[in-house]
Amino acid sequence: MVAMSGGVDSSVVAGLLQREGYDVVGVTLQLYDHGAAVHRAGSCCAGQDIDDARRVSETLGIPHYVLDYEQRFREAVINPFAESYVAGETPIPCVACNQTVKFADLLKTAKELGADALATGHYIRSRANGAHRALFRPIDSDKDQSYFLFATTQEQIDYLRFPLGNLSKAETRALATDMGLNVAEKAESQDICFVPQGKYSDIITKLRPDAALSGDIVHIDGRVLGQHAGIMHYTIGQRRGIGVATGEPLYVVHLDARSARVFVGPREALETSRLFLRDVNWLGDDVISAIPPGGFSCFAKVRSTRPPKPATIHLHEGSLRVTLDEGEDGVAPGQACVLYSSAGDNARVFGGGFIDRTERTAEAQSLLTGLLAERDVQPVA
Repeated sequence: MVAMSGGVDSSVVAGLLQREGYDVVGVTLQLYDHGAAVHRAGSCCAGQDIDDARRVSETLGIPHYVLDYEQRFREAVINPFAESYVAGETPIPCVACNQTVKFADLLKTAKELGADALATGHYIRSRANGAHRALFRPIDSDKDQSYFLFATTQEQIDYLRFPLGNLSKAETRALATDMGLNVAEKAESQDICFVPQGKYSDIITKLRPDAALSGDIVHIDGRVLGQHAGIMHYTIGQRRGIGVATGEPLYVVHLDARSARVFVGPREALETSRLFLRDVNWLGDDVISAIPPGGFSCFAKVRSTRPPKPATIHLHEGSLRVTLDEGEDGVAPGQACVLYSSAGDNARVFGGGFIDRTERTAEAQSLLTGLLAERDVQPVA
């Protein structure tokens, strides 16, 4: 079974597997319907994309089915996304979608239908590792999607296949052209597929009308600089669109959901040295409890667009504490921290978790502690 989103990547996967002699069935998930979003360029899993997947299947001569997962997607992805933003976090809905809808519900359906494997168009590699399979970064580092797949369980990895892991995006498009697929030059899908025109605040306001509470924009030196229309419009590390100007570059350094306040300051106040993770998914060969007291050296990636950097992980209260050797800025609760064996293209994915809280570097912490303590706010990111 091939999970077909209607884009060029999953379409090529279906074509490649058919060329290799497999009995291929294409399945597309109907995940949402937001009116104008259904036919906008760069969307996925909506009206136009379903039509594209159907036409690709006709070209390839394979059966194609559409499964209505709208309610499940709303419950497992959209609603938690809104709740997370209201709480001052920066959620990653693509991880939640892979974790629940695609690699749990769809995978179960594939097994029930007797499929030997479920294949997707993600750019990541998997290969045999003893009695199981392990995940590795893809050849094309610019298209690396391992950050969004860290929560995939070992049982799921053993059943999944990722045929594009050894290809570049250019090679994928060339194959689509060679196969005569109408999606060969189709635009990339956006990260947040269910948000019309990229305005995620509209979705949150619709789901949580009470979330649009105004509050103060406060400089870490204590000055109230202005008012905002809801903390859901902000994220840690944000530079543009803050809504105030002081003649100096300002960044969002802290969100206090309890009092609806947005704290801003210089970039130095963002520097983070430690992360505390929740909902950890460990994919290393040894069990996570085998991490030595002195820690385990690896590489950590805290944003999808940033490269993995040296880090040390320790067990902490049943979960993981990650110490970043070089520090990172713009790290927010709700984001993922994904762990690798190295920073190279052949790096193995050790798993990861969601950032529950952070500790700043000594310099950054000194900029925050006094003010936040005075205002009864916990001095964390």
